[in-house]
Amino acid sequence: MSPRPRPTAARRLLSGFVTLVVLTVLAVVNRPMVVFGAEKLHEFQISRLPYTQKHGYWSRLPVPADFRVNAIHAALLHTGKVLIIAGSGNNRENFEAGTFRTVLYDPAHDKFTEVPTPTDVFCAGHTFLANGNLLVAGGTKSYEVLEKDIANAAGVMKIKNESAVGGPRFFPKGTRLTGENGFAYLTRADVTVPAAVTMKHGDEVMTHAGEAEVWVDAELAGDTAIVRGPAQYALAGLTGDDRRNLYGLADKITREKQEYGGDNTSYEFDPNTERYIRTGNMVKPRWYPTLAETPNGDVLAVSGLDGFGRMLPGNNERYLAGQRRWVDAPELKRVFPTYPGLHLMQDGRLFFSGSNSGYGSDTEGRTPGLWDLTDNRFQTVPGLSYPRMTETSSSVLLAPAQDQKVMIFGGGEIGESPVSTARTAIADLDEPKPTYRPGPDLPEPARYLSTVLLPDDTVLTTGGSSGYRGGEYQGKTRSDLFNAQIYHPASNSFARAADSTIGRNYHSEAILLPDGRVITMGSDPLYDPSGKNPGTFEQRIEVYSPPYLFKGDRPTVAEGPAAVQRGTTVTFTTADAGRIRAARLMRPSAVTHVTDVDQRSVALDITPVPGGLALSVPKAKGLVPSGWYLLYLVDDKGVPSVGRWVQVL
Repeated sequence: MSPRPRPTAARRLLSGFVTLVVLTVLAVVNRPMVVFGAEKLHEFQISRLPYTQKHGYWSRLPVPADFRVNAIHAALLHTGKVLIIAGSGNNRENFEAGTFRTVLYDPAHDKFTEVPTPTDVFCAGHTFLANGNLLVAGGTKSYEVLEKDIANAAGVMKIKNESAVGGPRFFPKGTRLTGENGFAYLTRADVTVPAAVTMKHGDEVMTHAGEAEVWVDAELAGDTAIVRGPAQYALAGLTGDDRRNLYGLADKITREKQEYGGDNTSYEFDPNTERYIRTGNMVKPRWYPTLAETPNGDVLAVSGLDGFGRMLPGNNERYLAGQRRWVDAPELKRVFPTYPGLHLMQDGRLFFSGSNSGYGSDTEGRTPGLWDLTDNRFQTVPGLSYPRMTETSSSVLLAPAQDQKVMIFGGGEIGESPVSTARTAIADLDEPKPTYRPGPDLPEPARYLSTVLLPDDTVLTTGGSSGYRGGEYQGKTRSDLFNAQIYHPASNSFARAADSTIGRNYHSEAILLPDGRVITMGSDPLYDPSGKNPGTFEQRIEVYSPPYLFKGDRPTVAEGPAAVQRGTTVTFTTADAGRIRAARLMRPSAVTHVTDVDQRSVALDITPVPGGLALSVPKAKGLVPSGWYLLYLVDDKGVPSVGRWVQVL
């Protein structure tokens, strides 16, 4: 069959004139059809090759109803599947019903599957381990309770046991304690109090009381039983010496808001079995912690709220990956706000960018700096403009990772402030005394901005809102941002990308897929578009195809090793060796609350060899932590290959 002839210029003009007349008639006859026509025209314009080559293209991902979840956490597994964790999904009814969800999305086959979820890993921390498992630790033990919903005064009671004999003492839920005020308070859960410990200090023998904490609620509703200062309480039913040795202490018992309580459960998610594997419990319950891999493959857990909704005062801990257990790390005492943005640097230090996601002191622990894990020293990194606007900002180790530059994007004032910033800044951490220097401003002030490293060394920035949780900003009832942009490190500038069609703010994620696209999901607005009613969690998923996917044939990677050693050179065959200009090992994302400590892009030196390329893997563990990476070859037009999974041992 011969190809259809192209219409002449005159015929195309005539066709356009007829279309214009038809649309004009439709405008008179039926105004809604004009809107429909405008939408189709817009779709046609943004689908044209010249537009997509410059701005890229967004498309909606069809999600079956049974798999629509509140995406709180997301990670790209080395099987190519996207792990989407909801837990209770910021939904109290789900929490109380024990309905916790995890979903796997397979981009290669557009298939969703459900994964059994053992506990509420909502607002846990996570990071990839060297074996490819995703360590997931902490989560939600109890939901917040607002003042208006608190009928009975409540507080945290510390039960003390000064007796070294008789062993631990168990007290069931509902145990009664009476204060000096004569009012009774009931324990909210079972509690076991260890026995006291007798120790010798020099010539003196001392007894250290055992203790355990538990929530208590006043027996009487209202304000009558409120206690605003420290006090001691007597446990009911005790006799003899027990009445003296066992007692309760509380700083206050009030009707103040009760924060979310952290959990101490810990799991490794195995991409091969697609199941959670229980590990040892954390030393401390944690809600909103950051988990950061260290050069030796172990993991450091920092910050978070404890089991009673209190900020942990700089108590951090280690996960010994080879033993699957947590140990205290008192030698690394350092305070951070919740979900701090920590980036592993080439020399093994962790850089705290200043980014964080919510809770913590408005003064302590918010200064950016380099944290030395060998001696707990902290070198501050000054120069950040609007230093109080780092909450709900995002940060990323720019590509290539060898440059050791971290960039921070946007952010807002501490708490539920409506103030936010368009500021970006870059710290060159190779300098002896690094400092933040201004980067180009974002088009709009932005909180919750997702930042995704792309194989061509650029950074896609998408989503976010100017107001707190997408709320009011400068008179607007909703402040979601639909503009997306791509940061180019070479020119230190942003280029406009195609606009997204779905607003993303609090509880949203964006992740690079193996084929070079970016998947975006989640968003938990405070209010609906009217600004008057509660918001609804966004369960639609959108995928962005960057401009490089519209610029010609992609290079390919054929044969090569599935695993490589740091400091070695390995060969991959490719028919496109002559046009390859860069090779990158990209560590996949594990993101929540726009905190992603995993993603990084490592440059590989390239040497042409017969039939392919010899690629040299850097030696430094801090630069290339052990684990799974996507290998991308990038050609002279900036077009990347499809990523190939490689394990760095």
